[in-house]
Amino acid sequence: MKTATIETSKGSIVVDLFDQDCPKTVANFEKLANSGYYDGQRWHRVISNFMIQGGDPYSKTGAGPVGTGGPGYTTDCELRPGRKHTKGALSMAHTGSCKHDSATGEKKAGRCSNGSQFFITHVPTPHLDGVHTVFGQVSQGQGVVDAIRQDDEIKQIRVA
Repeated sequence: MKTATIETSKGSIVVDLFDQDCPKTVANFEKLANSGYYDGQRWHRVISNFMIQGGDPYSKTGAGPVGTGGPGYTTDCELRPGRKHTKGALSMAHTGSCKHDSATGEKKAGRCSNGSQFFITHVPTPHLDGVHTVFGQVSQGQGVVDAIRQDDEIKQIRVA
């Protein structure tokens, strides 16, 4: 199993990645992380008792409205009914225009808009199950996740 180490201004977070269940999502995240794409970005959306969100290059560059940036391409969801938004779930953020079969995860309509933005949950969020791709789980550093505040820095993310 691959792991991601997220170094933040508040400490380290280690995430076990579900590369067997979500190979394309993990490969995209790994490519972006190991190329330095996330280095110096900010946690641009933090909602207490819900989640922290990062992955928008505009949070670092200021080249556009923060919360709307991405890598210049989109990827499909890889929804797996067995992967739930538990406390510490790592999941892809998207605009929510795609619809999927809740039993199989198969896309039924719309366009998936995953790219580089991701979030980590503070608490279980079952209303997101079947909507966003859960591709990892925090194994160390949930206290760091819970301590993150808006605009705290993502120093770097590396996948091994």
